[in-house]
Amino acid sequence: MTSRTTPLGQAIRYALATTAALAALPAFAQDGSGATPTNLDRIEITGSRIRQVDVETAQPVFAITRTAIEQQGFSSVADILQNVTAMGSPAISRANALTAGENAGGSYIDMRNLGTQRTLVLINGKRLGISTSGYQDISTIPVSAVERIEVLKDGASAIYGSDAMSGVVNIITRSNVTGVTANVYHGQFSQGDGARDRFDVVAGWSNDRISLTVAAEHAEEKAVWAKDRGFSAYGLTDRHADNLTNWTTLSQYGQFTGLKGRPGCTNAKDGCNYSLNRGTDPTNPANYHITDPSAFTGDVSNANDQMHLNFPLKRDSVYFDGRFKITDNVNFRTELGYNKRKAVRQIAGYPLQSSTAGVGSMSIDSYFNPFGRQHGYATPTAVAWNRRTWEVPRVTTSELKTYRAVASFDGSFEIGSRFFDWEAGYQYNRNELETIATGNLHKARVAGGVGPSFYNAATGKVQCGTAAAPISYDVCKPWNPLVPYGTIDPNGIDGNAALQEWLFPPEVTTGKTTSKNFFANIAGSIVTLPAGDLGFAFGVESRKETGEYRPDPLAQTGATTNLAAGPTGGGYKVNEAYLEINVPVLADLPGAKELTFNGATRFSDYNTFGNTLNSKFGFKWKPFDQLLVRGTWAEGFRAPTINDLYGGGSQTFAQFSDPCDVQFGSSRTSAEVRARCARDIANAATFRQLRQGNQPVATSVDATPVPFVSGSNPNLTPETSTSKTLGLVWSPGFIKNFNASLDWWKIRIDNTIVADSPTQILIDCYEQGIDARCQRFTRDKSTGPTAGIVDTLQFGSRNAGFMETEGYDLDLNYRLETNVGKFNAGWATTYVSKSEFRSTNDSTVVPTVSNGIGSNFRVRSNLVVGWELGNFGVSWTARYYSGVKEQCVDIRSYPDECSDPNVYAPWYKGARNYNERGSVTFHDVQFRYSLPWDATVSVGANNVFEKTGPIMYTKPNSAFSYYGGYDIGRFVYMKYQQRF
Repeated sequence: MTSRTTPLGQAIRYALATTAALAALPAFAQDGSGATPTNLDRIEITGSRIRQVDVETAQPVFAITRTAIEQQGFSSVADILQNVTAMGSPAISRANALTAGENAGGSYIDMRNLGTQRTLVLINGKRLGISTSGYQDISTIPVSAVERIEVLKDGASAIYGSDAMSGVVNIITRSNVTGVTANVYHGQFSQGDGARDRFDVVAGWSNDRISLTVAAEHAEEKAVWAKDRGFSAYGLTDRHADNLTNWTTLSQYGQFTGLKGRPGCTNAKDGCNYSLNRGTDPTNPANYHITDPSAFTGDVSNANDQMHLNFPLKRDSVYFDGRFKITDNVNFRTELGYNKRKAVRQIAGYPLQSSTAGVGSMSIDSYFNPFGRQHGYATPTAVAWNRRTWEVPRVTTSELKTYRAVASFDGSFEIGSRFFDWEAGYQYNRNELETIATGNLHKARVAGGVGPSFYNAATGKVQCGTAAAPISYDVCKPWNPLVPYGTIDPNGIDGNAALQEWLFPPEVTTGKTTSKNFFANIAGSIVTLPAGDLGFAFGVESRKETGEYRPDPLAQTGATTNLAAGPTGGGYKVNEAYLEINVPVLADLPGAKELTFNGATRFSDYNTFGNTLNSKFGFKWKPFDQLLVRGTWAEGFRAPTINDLYGGGSQTFAQFSDPCDVQFGSSRTSAEVRARCARDIANAATFRQLRQGNQPVATSVDATPVPFVSGSNPNLTPETSTSKTLGLVWSPGFIKNFNASLDWWKIRIDNTIVADSPTQILIDCYEQGIDARCQRFTRDKSTGPTAGIVDTLQFGSRNAGFMETEGYDLDLNYRLETNVGKFNAGWATTYVSKSEFRSTNDSTVVPTVSNGIGSNFRVRSNLVVGWELGNFGVSWTARYYSGVKEQCVDIRSYPDECSDPNVYAPWYKGARNYNERGSVTFHDVQFRYSLPWDATVSVGANNVFEKTGPIMYTKPNSAFSYYGGYDIGRFVYMKYQQRF
């Protein structure tokens, strides 16, 4: 995006009528750029390619200025944008350490809760680089390099192409800076954790022909552990720390499973589970007791003890902007960016179950099998076992390097009395990813370790094989998984270190995506009409996207307990041309101070699926100077991503809900669902969904005990959308410096590339009766305790169904100057009146309602007030989230935690018992003072009252019983800025 930059031009931008809460604080302050006022500039506002002096556009644009950014306590672009009311839930929140794949560790924006891939992110009007899944990681953008952020809350595929369906975020970087500014930021939660530090320097030099700006930043965010917050300390929060359903029977102390014929075991059919009496000889059969999951005997564990709530993150960034005036009418501009992001995520040790992990039972000839041949057991047998490998938590370290370069020529020329602006250039983006995962077990080595072994008296160690045919330690290392965590196996080899290195090999995954884009644009006016100049913009682009994601060979072959994944690789090319016109129809007439129509269309030719044409129409009408009426109608599209088309299948332990569960599922109340479940499950009348450890679930949503498989589809076609807006902007003459805007919006997306889910597949099969969806999974046919569980399930991308959302944005702003200081107030509210989707094209299927459910808030609202007097300033922000509904936790165990027992939930067919979760408001405050030596010091706190949001057992956008977008404590910070 190119424009001349002067203080007057900036002031016009900041006076956008839709600028609201987060931009409500003083927006006209100088930034030390050293620029001097010149003439009134024609500028380009996000959502239009036509430069003009009048910045009141037909589409709603929200601006966050540099001043507003500095007067917040957020230290990243992601946190700043996530608090805009139009934003939906974070696609991959910091509270979801269980997230895997190439996008884990990044930060992403989702407008209107329509999905991250449907929100387009630009830097200076050019696309931010993407992953193979089409995700744009905004954590790669340093805050220090940002001049302002413009958020277009409207579809704009006609202007920008694919992905601009729910809106556009345009991040404008700093330029024309003179001098040096250094910033130091430090903050942490009042619990003493989660420290965040940022150091940045912005330096610039310019004269009449050259402007050079450099921004360098180092940022680091420390970890917050789940065990240090009540809502995440246990699976069902610390409210139920003493309830065994809140713990997992897959403990760090291990157990034999399904052992029959032992004294005290009354389950002759399935056998019993046995745990070792800690501190005793594990080879003695008498030292084992029947596992008791109903008592704290050491046979259970709390996996949350080892998990990150917020994982640590480091960023190092350098950004350069250079502008060179070659002639009076020709300029050259270059942008260079580099960012390195490192994220480390930890989750609990692997819950290894020999019956499902493919490692086999402990051999009847294993020295460690107390019920085997070598210890005189009456009826020797091979024994199944499980063990959570507590001593080696699963840690994933992701390092992403991002390179960005833009080189362009631009300028202006005059034909007759008409001016034309032009630009031509090339853009290059590259993302390089390396992920190192540890903590997963090598299946073949585990199988060998629990296979035949013997005690070698000559070496004093246990060895694989038999005395007659020993196996070298270089080939096999014996392992006793029943040795309690924290002890050293006296019969092992070289203590635990060598064994751990053997059993837990690191896995290295790499990825790379590259974007190349040639572009050329021209804009100007064609003719002068009675109401003004007829403006136009025309441009062409040729963009090529390539990418690959290569899991470690061990993961590709399924050799470890890590989720198996195939390689992704491919690319596509698109050639595009667009045309935009701006037609003034009436001006300076009674009842029509202005009437202007705007139209745009874009032709896109993809080598994957063919052509698409998308258009947009808008109008703005001023019946009188103080009132603007505006509206738009726009078509949009989203092209399938590389991963959608060419992704390798991957396994995941998905969180899902089984309708056939008789306690939480819809089979409890729906005869139709019960009948369909009985078709697949012999014990449908008593069937319970199982979680890890093969224990019945305690909530309506939990992780599957076996991995499911996700995949791609090369036959996908683009999504299509239609968006509409209609709004009013009012600046009454009788209230000075007051602006109000109200916009209605509606977005419908058809032919959706469904990010399918196990829950939706099962709902479509059993609740909606769609037979084709039932073919996507199978159920276990055994007669054991796992009979009836979903054994295999494949889900991935497909074109089907629709998404539709509708609502209103209200923005109010007021500025008052008095003898006791300057006062500012801004109030931004987003109200969602409708949100629903259907994952099938079958029109007889009732759409699923999501509005006000889980993390789909009906109302988000921000109120900002500020006061400045001389060198002193203070700002206060209130961030409001409305209440939501969710499925109740087990009402028989926790009847006091279900607000509406026996009430049918309208969003979940046949299900009853749901919870009303209350609203929550987080308050932020900042105090700042300008020091005499050209410095500013700021202190503040986010969530100053240390408010905690409501417990949410459905775990929206989180691995814990808490919404992943809520504040997790009071965050206190200090900033110091020094200008030179």
